[in-house]
Amino acid sequence: MKLLLFAALAGSFLIGSASRDGILSNGSASRDGVLPIGSPIPKPAVTVKDVSGKDLTLQQVKKSGGLLVMFSCNTCPYVIMNQSRTKDVCAYAADRKIGVILLNANEGDRENGNSFAAMQSYAKAQNYQMYYAVDNNSVLADAFGASRTPECYLFDKDGKLVYHGAIDDSPGDAGSVRRHHLQSAIDEMVAGKEVTVKETRSVGCSISRS
Repeated sequence: MKLLLFAALAGSFLIGSASRDGILSNGSASRDGVLPIGSPIPKPAVTVKDVSGKDLTLQQVKKSGGLLVMFSCNTCPYVIMNQSRTKDVCAYAADRKIGVILLNANEGDRENGNSFAAMQSYAKAQNYQMYYAVDNNSVLADAFGASRTPECYLFDKDGKLVYHGAIDDSPGDAGSVRRHHLQSAIDEMVAGKEVTVKETRSVGCSISRS
């Protein structure tokens, strides 16, 4: 039944045409609109509002081990289906002194399922232990070149981008995961090693800009 649902909604998704693993051939490519590997945190001083009501900046969220930014929302089927994996990898990052924030850039849906009130309800229902904030006017999504949800950006302790892409290689089926892209990048980064797979294709829903 789930497979039928996702097939029916396929028109709403941006699905990459990379390999089965979703690994891009050029790990540091500066494709149009894509934040290149090695870039500093974009707009680190822009203020966003967390569902708690607290105002934050990415610079404030960053911890001694780095920063994980994930563009997400309340309504995308892929986000919903990946909630367990999202919370697990966010907790994994936080345990390694990496600051974590989820950003909702769906400005075109603020009056409906991605309103601030809906975000608060969703975060409470999911028992989020990480920040979940509104990206007003998709300012940060534009600066990052983010285009879908979920989409992950991992920055090291110096604020340099070391990984961009998907949580793992099987967003549609947790039982078929062969490589945990984001967790592997975290492990290598924390160990002081170069991240082996720097970019993968995110699979999910288009960010609804205004």
